[in-house]
Amino acid sequence: MRKSEPASEELGDEPLNKAIEELRDALQEDGASSAAGHAGFVMNIPVEVQIVLGTAEMPVSGLMALQKGSTVSLDRRIGEPVDIVVNGRRIARGEITLLEDDPSRFGVRLTEIGGAAAQ
Repeated sequence: MRKSEPASEELGDEPLNKAIEELRDALQEDGASSAAGHAGFVMNIPVEVQIVLGTAEMPVSGLMALQKGSTVSLDRRIGEPVDIVVNGRRIARGEITLLEDDPSRFGVRLTEIGGAAAQ
């Protein structure tokens, strides 16, 4: 890839970013009271959120050989950030943490949103 060509992720994000900006503009043009109604509608749209610990690639024969107790090696190491994916797009990264109010469960502390580090 030449330096003048944007990365494929950047090209894929352009239509999404444009759609988000158009939605924001439309909500602002309708005025504050009706924008609040539209925003409420938009905020109730369900999205699928996934926390991706890592991935693995294996031949079908390896997949078929898996059984209870098998270990699948992932492409990430302990302590590396995990991806937060919404509707198939990575929107943030974070680190695994124990929940303070329930140490038997874990969550993800965001460390990076979009491409910037969280404050």
